[in-house]
Amino acid sequence: MKTITNKTYYLFLFLSLSLLSCNENKKGEEKQKKPNVLFILVDDLGYKDLSVTGSSFYETPNVDRIANEGMVFTQGYAASRVCSPSRASLMTGKFTARHGITDWIGAASGTDWRKHERHDKLLPAAYVHALSKTDVSIAEAFKNNGYKTFFAGKWHLGDEGNYPEDHGFDKNMGGWDKGSPMGGYFSPWDNPKLPYERNGENLTMRLAHETADFIGQNKDSSFFAFLSFYAVHGPIETTKGKWSKYREKAERNGIAENGYKMERVLPIRQEQDNPIYAGLVESMDDAVGVVLNALKDNGLDKNTVVVFTSDNGGVASGDAFSTSNLPLRGGKGYQWEGGIREPYFIKVPWLEQEVKQSDFPVTGTDFYPTLLDLANIDLLPEQHVDGLSLKPILEGKKMDVQRPLYWHYPHYGNQGGNPSSIIRDGNWKLIHYWEDGSEELYNLSADFGEQNNIIEANPEVAEKLSKKLLGWLTEVGAKYPKSDKEFDIRLATKRHQNIIEKKLPELEKQRIDFLLTEFNPNEDWWGSMSTQD
Repeated sequence: MKTITNKTYYLFLFLSLSLLSCNENKKGEEKQKKPNVLFILVDDLGYKDLSVTGSSFYETPNVDRIANEGMVFTQGYAASRVCSPSRASLMTGKFTARHGITDWIGAASGTDWRKHERHDKLLPAAYVHALSKTDVSIAEAFKNNGYKTFFAGKWHLGDEGNYPEDHGFDKNMGGWDKGSPMGGYFSPWDNPKLPYERNGENLTMRLAHETADFIGQNKDSSFFAFLSFYAVHGPIETTKGKWSKYREKAERNGIAENGYKMERVLPIRQEQDNPIYAGLVESMDDAVGVVLNALKDNGLDKNTVVVFTSDNGGVASGDAFSTSNLPLRGGKGYQWEGGIREPYFIKVPWLEQEVKQSDFPVTGTDFYPTLLDLANIDLLPEQHVDGLSLKPILEGKKMDVQRPLYWHYPHYGNQGGNPSSIIRDGNWKLIHYWEDGSEELYNLSADFGEQNNIIEANPEVAEKLSKKLLGWLTEVGAKYPKSDKEFDIRLATKRHQNIIEKKLPELEKQRIDFLLTEFNPNEDWWGSMSTQD
């Protein structure tokens, strides 16, 4: 029997260790092939608020890059016309009437609505005030499959005990019960989940850097990162430099004599020429650039699905009256397309799509099953019951299924929308109003601006859709508004006349004031000029 020399022994040991190391590296590579997900959600961003979707005023090169490198769903929808219901649908894969959060959490309902002295015909329906813990959130689904999970920004899905960390997110930076940036976009702000570091710090950029840091710290793991900007929600604020840039741009474009017209309840903006809002949009885009660069710098851009969308339409009426969604009708809070149609982009870097756009109608509930499917995680059909995986479309295949989309908002919005429910089935869209049971019917392929109610010419279509809508609402146990026995038509008429005679002229004056060279909101431009060493 031959004796193994020391030299032979060490050579054998070296080769064994090398083989073991190669196997470990191979396992690590296989683990790294598990795709990451970066979900970017903007608050109150309208469908036309990006240069890639048709704005000639706002500038959004970083968001445009996501659209140009991925799939653009031209008929993408939010699950609601306001924030909390839409966000709950993203988290659960369920339509709003099913999960029960049908209004922004904190909105008055029932007899409490009278405190607003709006003198409306109905008392808004009761609604659920927190994301249910019996649901498996999308974050929990990824966490249960070995993903690191991260949340930054606006939550607005419940108070303490129902924060992101209570619904599957390992780390939460900035998510609590408030739905707007308390204290504004420049520190000092008020957010117990995100203490500011210095005076004058930009909230939007801080959230981006927190997300970028998470990406860098977890580059060797698979992660699900949800960046939920407070921008571009009011109060709208920007720096003097960005305001000046867009004031000059508005002037070059030509300032329209009038910027508003009356919708049914409130004035609604017709022009994209607000330099403050434009600066806020650009700051959001700058922040998107930070996280996209973080993916690239960490070598993760080829292995990360990137989603970009908004939770509801742009604020054209009510709140800060910030933007115009034309040619779509309405905006945040409204039952028309301007209230619910959104930028809806999904970038899957390992898929080379010959077709970069899809006109298949999609909605916020579809993200849940789609992202699980792209990550090769088993779907949870009993959870995301109202969602549909869009993976076939992303792979260049045709979707043979046609399904109706439903919206239920038994409330009055701050922006002028009416309590109503909606069904979209194919190109048909029917709106059912709860004040009087009236309905509107539109063919979106011919009239996506919803200017022509064609219900009288298509009674059979309307009857079929109405029956399907009302039947579905009954099936899921939807709640409805009730008549207000104290409704006074005289007070309602007086209020409406006051809006026409006073509010409309005030808005026109404010619009011009924002565009004056001497405009100055305060000494330090909402705190953006404050610095602290």
